[in-house]
Amino acid sequence: MADIRPFRCIRPSQEMASRVAALPYDVYSREEAKKEIEREPLSFLRVDRAETWFPDTVDTYAPCVYEKARDVLHQMIRDGIFIEEEKPCYYLYELTRSGRVQTGIVACSSVDDYLNNVIKKHENTRAEKEQDRISHVDVTNAQTGPIFLAYRAREAIRDLCAEIKKEMPLYDFTAPDRVRHRVFRINDPERVSFITEEMGKIAETYIADGHHRAMSAVKVALMRRDRKPDYDGTEEFNYFLSILFPDDELSILPYNRAVKDLNGLSAEQFLDEVQKSFRITGRMSTVMAGEGRVGKLPQKKGEICMLLDGNWYRLEAKEEICSEDPVKGLDVSLLQDYLLGPVLGIDDPRTSSRIVFIGGVRGTKELEKRVREDMRVAFSMYPTSLQELFAVADAGRLMPPKSTWFEPKPRSGLFIHALGEI
Repeated sequence: MADIRPFRCIRPSQEMASRVAALPYDVYSREEAKKEIEREPLSFLRVDRAETWFPDTVDTYAPCVYEKARDVLHQMIRDGIFIEEEKPCYYLYELTRSGRVQTGIVACSSVDDYLNNVIKKHENTRAEKEQDRISHVDVTNAQTGPIFLAYRAREAIRDLCAEIKKEMPLYDFTAPDRVRHRVFRINDPERVSFITEEMGKIAETYIADGHHRAMSAVKVALMRRDRKPDYDGTEEFNYFLSILFPDDELSILPYNRAVKDLNGLSAEQFLDEVQKSFRITGRMSTVMAGEGRVGKLPQKKGEICMLLDGNWYRLEAKEEICSEDPVKGLDVSLLQDYLLGPVLGIDDPRTSSRIVFIGGVRGTKELEKRVREDMRVAFSMYPTSLQELFAVADAGRLMPPKSTWFEPKPRSGLFIHALGEI
């Protein structure tokens, strides 16, 4: 059962929260992170992406980068930008985007739950990305980016959240991307106990976003257990920063794809190959296509919209390639197994330099832009559902890379979990 606990959060002062809060570190390229810090000098990216303090000739993963992150965080605490709670708390974190509301509980989740598969995963991690966050956590002695967890909704928790949200929030601001953020502190002992007990009745939670952050937190914990063989399990390094959201409030956007070339095929040859596994049920020029049924967005599972030579095509997977298998039946798997791999030669999308992944929040305009600039063909996907994610994780399987894009994304910098003295 899920083991969560409150923690003594290091968080921004009320007047600084809106300026500090930043999207997750891995949403930005180095150049994008620099521009965001120019726009907002107090952005938490100055800690999460500390390479921005250095010339581009300095490696992103150089030791001095993590030392700079630690020093900047310490200075922000000394300057009063961050404060530390006097006692352990939970927090309610509400995000509102385009009228849709999702409310999570900010807590620390157990490393042992991760190791024992109470916290379930659906993606592989990459060693270099793991090592980056391992170094960041170990050197700063803090977890600065929350892991986004999902759980099957419970009425008792929903009722408590509704009650708490009638009170005055700790933070209430709207970010430049028009997502509203409200945070409520939960420090009443009865409420704290209730949340711990109710969440303890949940059999499993699921990593929605943050596989690298989670694995890195676990590996730091294992390192520290090795250094402290008499650990008793209560130490802060045995828990990691998380936000737990109920499944029925979450929204998944598609993770689209674009490929640089047609693998030596002409457009006509490529379309012939596509039709071996997919029916082409519609075609419309970029100028004429809208975001509706005959346009750029698939309307159901098994549909993919493809942009080629100024035209949008609607592809429908033929029955013989569809599958009830939780992984093989995913739309991203059908595209990979029957088009990207055998036709375009993208055998390993994790390592191929010919494919790019574009989060659905950027819309189909970004696909059209990339095809005009440096890509040959693009694919607009139907979103993977949360139930598909649960099915893959419950089966102990892994999704193809870049299968889900959760939106809105919790901000970094609003909650920091210290592993010791900072």
